Amino acid sequence: MNAKELKEQLEYKNKSAFESISEDELERSFAYAESYKLFLDSSKTEREAVRYAVEMAERNGYAEYRLGDELSEGGKYYYNNRGKQLILFRIGEEPLEKGAYIMAAHIDSPRLDLKQNPLYEDSGFGLFKTHYYGGIKKYQWTTVPLALHGVVIRDNGSRVDICIGEEEDEPIFYISDLLPHLAKDQMTKSLAEGITGEGLNIIVGSEPYREEETSGAIKLNLLRILNEKYGMREEDFISAELTAVPAMRARDIGLDRSLIAGYGHDDRVCAYSEITALFDTENTTKTVFAVLADKEEIGSDGVTGMQSEIFGDILWEVCEAKNANYRVVKANSKCLSADVNAAFDPNYPEVLEKRNASYANCGVVLSKFTGSRGKSGTSDATSEFTAYVRNLLNKNGVVWQMAELGKVDQGGGGTVAKFLANMNIDTIDVGVPVISMHAPYEAISKLDLYMTYRAFCAFIA
Repeated sequence: MNAKELKEQLEYKNKSAFESISEDELERSFAYAESYKLFLDSSKTEREAVRYAVEMAERNGYAEYRLGDELSEGGKYYYNNRGKQLILFRIGEEPLEKGAYIMAAHIDSPRLDLKQNPLYEDSGFGLFKTHYYGGIKKYQWTTVPLALHGVVIRDNGSRVDICIGEEEDEPIFYISDLLPHLAKDQMTKSLAEGITGEGLNIIVGSEPYREEETSGAIKLNLLRILNEKYGMREEDFISAELTAVPAMRARDIGLDRSLIAGYGHDDRVCAYSEITALFDTENTTKTVFAVLADKEEIGSDGVTGMQSEIFGDILWEVCEAKNANYRVVKANSKCLSADVNAAFDPNYPEVLEKRNASYANCGVVLSKFTGSRGKSGTSDATSEFTAYVRNLLNKNGVVWQMAELGKVDQGGGGTVAKFLANMNIDTIDVGVPVISMHAPYEAISKLDLYMTYRAFCAFIA
């Protein structure tokens, strides 16, 4: 055997999906990307993502489930947890004690939440105070068009959904920055200090209420508009969930249109991949779960986060319906924690270790562990389960790669994987490589998106 053949047989290296994908499959991947862009533009908050996914589920024959409802073999159900978390599941005929197949992604993304008492007036402007959500570079959120999304629950219990700034004829919102002519002091600060959290104040308007002279006339005029359009009083902000997100639609990148720019790829790209895989793999005997969780960007705590007991409660109820031992089911279950990784960026090679980084167009990423530095704050998938997933993808012709999240001492990040693993469920992270993760406008490859979808299909089929 010559050296070339031996290298081909023994060495491992990332391969571009373009090397193996057929023209027909390439067309399918680009078509799949179009439907994903519609989801991304319609799901800029977790509530919107749940709403969109519920509509898809109902079109595919899934019925709403409430705790305590009767469950039947072959049934397809969804549990809507407070409009911010969604658990979809179908009950297969295979004995459940062989284990369930679980996919778990999150649908929250970094953003700017309005404070509970946000509206004020200063120097001729009406502004909103914000509290950023998740890990952001604060300077990236100035001077970009913003839209206001969310829900207001008024004191009488009635609900108002708000979405302003997404249509061409609607106003946007805006956070100012210093002009370079006067930014001498600001430019000497670090990127972390140049824009402060308390400086992320959104310009809402500037026209005063003109019926009569009064203090705070700009704020009063803004309250008048909110009252006339939404029936709001200022106190209603206290029981509102309002957030500012980029008012930008998903767009193709490049002359070849092979990449997608958009807000919220992390982690709605994996959420969309897993639910479409669930709907497209009906001919299976397995019991399958697809979890769309909230609050991952801030630790997965709370009633709609992955640390909530609701997933365990539903799994328990399915076990009861199938007369299966809950503990045995967990021990034999398998989970793909569906989350993104950092794609190698040639503009910033110093933070990524080339031999263990993920690359755009090289397929779905497997991450044996996440965490930071000394693998802190992560589960670490077993060799046996890693081999199981690797072999599964190879058998199904799915292009994949293995990666860590950056160099050892650079930092790190987490996913929902450890919360499933803590339940005694074998879990590994899989997902899409992302450029500019957590920025207002991130980028992914269409082929990586499609290979992630195919990985989930192979897992649950």
